[in-house]
Amino acid sequence: MSINIKIQNFEGPFDLLLHLIKKNEMDIYDIQIYEITSQYLQYLNEMKEMDLDITSEFIVIAATLIEIKSKLLLPVSKNEEEENTEEKDPRKELIERLVEYKKFKYIAQILRAKEEGTGVMYPKKAEIIEDLNPKNNVVPLNEILKDITMLDLYNIYNNLLHIYESKMNTANVIQREIPVDSFKIEDKMDHLKEIIHPGKKLYFSSIIKDCGSKIEVVVTFLALLELIKLKSVKVLQEKSFTEIYIEGVDADE
Repeated sequence: MSINIKIQNFEGPFDLLLHLIKKNEMDIYDIQIYEITSQYLQYLNEMKEMDLDITSEFIVIAATLIEIKSKLLLPVSKNEEEENTEEKDPRKELIERLVEYKKFKYIAQILRAKEEGTGVMYPKKAEIIEDLNPKNNVVPLNEILKDITMLDLYNIYNNLLHIYESKMNTANVIQREIPVDSFKIEDKMDHLKEIIHPGKKLYFSSIIKDCGSKIEVVVTFLALLELIKLKSVKVLQEKSFTEIYIEGVDADE
């Protein structure tokens, strides 16, 4: 008989842990680490079988769960048992991080709901509103409209529209669209890998001379820093603001 396995879209390892705690009806402050660890590892195995990407965060939490489980399985001497307090509970740090994550997740849901319920905003200039009719001196409606013709009402209406339009703040309108980045660090990293080779020195100035804007230069420099971090290139700069020499790193090094 075939078994249908459904993998939910978890935002991260803590999201998966909270799901398992809720599913097993556990108290977040008293996690049954044995059951949670087994179920967590089962989820990871199912994700591997379905060729889903498992990020390093999931692996780190899996290792943490196994470490906590092993500590709880170790025999405890009488003296250690008497001294064992809440501070020595190996689950404590994980529980604190779970509680903190749960708080932020709840706040994010509230902010997301507020974002969806936000309507269109129309900014306007500040104005002073004068109270022409105090509460104890209200003018009757028939007195207000006395000797007022339809033409007068039409002119008043047009005048109100003109005043309203003059008070609209058109000089500082909130940007409704965010432009897509023209240059990406990943693309620049690929480009640098193509032109930088082991044993061949290259000046950084010669790379950026073809850049068409300042933002492209900045993205290129950030891409270079990433390659340095990955140990894909070597750089040398004798002192600040001088030329940067770049050389590729052999894969065997």
